[in-house]
Amino acid sequence: MASIICGSLAFDTIMNYEGRFVEQILPEQLHILNVSFLVPSLRRDFGGCAGNIAYALHLLGGTALPMATLGSDGGPYLQRLQSLGISTEFVLTVPDAYTAQAMIITDRDNNQINGFHPGAMDAAALSVVEARPDIKCGIIAPDGREAMLQHARQLAANAIGFVFDPGQQLPRFDGEELRAMISQASWVTVNDYECKMLTQRTGWTCEEISRRVRGLIVTLGAQGCEVWQAAEKIHVDPVRVDAAVDPTGCGDAFRGGLLFGLERDWPLERCARLGNQMGALKIAQRGPQNYTLDRGRLALQ
Repeated sequence: MASIICGSLAFDTIMNYEGRFVEQILPEQLHILNVSFLVPSLRRDFGGCAGNIAYALHLLGGTALPMATLGSDGGPYLQRLQSLGISTEFVLTVPDAYTAQAMIITDRDNNQINGFHPGAMDAAALSVVEARPDIKCGIIAPDGREAMLQHARQLAANAIGFVFDPGQQLPRFDGEELRAMISQASWVTVNDYECKMLTQRTGWTCEEISRRVRGLIVTLGAQGCEVWQAAEKIHVDPVRVDAAVDPTGCGDAFRGGLLFGLERDWPLERCARLGNQMGALKIAQRGPQNYTLDRGRLALQ
């Protein structure tokens, strides 16, 4: 069975700042903020939520169907997906736009400052989700605003259970829109910061959200994650790592593990445990799609 992954494909320009942002930003001067960071290392990676999630799911042996857009400069990304054996049948090229671009600065505490140019992502609503016998589930990851609204409606209309993952696009939706997408979804996943914003905008508590879906997963970074079902919360312990090298794409790696389990009708806690394993593997490597895994060491059966 396959998972349709609605989200972005992007080129990530990743820079590392050797200090701490907090040491360079004066809270009393935020109204006239003007800060420059020296970044000794810089690299360009394949990224975007749809690409990162598809990469993780594919590594696990799942079938990823990314539904996303590339710009006129997206040929190398298309070739990469094809070389990995990831389907590109739902990848649309927009000739009069650039591929989405993320500019990411990470400090020594793994805090990040991001700038994002959507480019071709804004045309993502041109793609249409349709029912197909091999599509078991899906995810609405950060994407063009209208595409997220449209694809949520289409997945629900075609009775495809999906994860709603608003991510960094969450601030672009009002409470009514968020409540509608939650009501259409089967599962919701956010990090702890996004969870606070989601509850504020919807007016629903975690308990209330978990009653409206089959599960709410709140990732907590190095503290693991929370799994809410029917207003009951359990904590899923993290997987410890020797060194946290780069957090870019860790949430997407988690979601790839989550989808792998959902494709197989695993209990949600087990899906979350695999997600934590995938996030730990990712954080030990630089870039969102440069890690590997030994499937024999993971409990995938």
